[in-house]
Amino acid sequence: MSFTKLPVKNNLKNQAYTILKNKLVNCEIPPGSMLNEAQLALELGFSRTPIREAISVLETEGYIVIVPKKGILVTDISLSDVLQIFQTRLEIEPIALKLASPNLPVEELMNWRKKFSEGPIDVKNSFRTDMSMHLFFIEHCNNVYIIEMMKKVIDKNMRIIISSKQNQMHVGDAHNEHIEILNSLISQNFEQAASLMYKHISNCRKAAVDFFYSF
Repeated sequence: MSFTKLPVKNNLKNQAYTILKNKLVNCEIPPGSMLNEAQLALELGFSRTPIREAISVLETEGYIVIVPKKGILVTDISLSDVLQIFQTRLEIEPIALKLASPNLPVEELMNWRKKFSEGPIDVKNSFRTDMSMHLFFIEHCNNVYIIEMMKKVIDKNMRIIISSKQNQMHVGDAHNEHIEILNSLISQNFEQAASLMYKHISNCRKAAVDFFYSF
């Protein structure tokens, strides 16, 4: 059996894009930073062409802005961004969870509950487990349009969580809320699970908004 190989150029562009996006999503390149194409190529070990192509895609996704004669500006996170992202999550995630609920393997739900029940809590990195669980629910909703949209929203939400240290301030409460959601799903009380999901996201929204309003 033979497989069609992607052109090397596309592979390099995709690699550069993935590396840069991960750095932006995880705030390894902080919001508000100024970047230089040549410097990025040197640091990441790529030629300038795949870096330039990756930057073009990241600009369309709203992570960066090309500033003429100055360089590449990493977009900051505004209060408007926070409000719109959480508005999307509040409207869509409870619906996605309802759609996903009949498709969620009980064994997997119990594994997630175990993760959130075990201590001590890894305060610094707990948000990664948090968002992985949310994606697990979303990916089982059997709606490719919701899945595609929400993956983008979750990436943008990750920047908010990291930059606001939301996860560190409310990690204990968030773990308890996750366990409540999982318990409802395991007992097949799907309406309650969706309601608890809405409440959980509302609490996350308040934590993020309180942080960004303080600046």
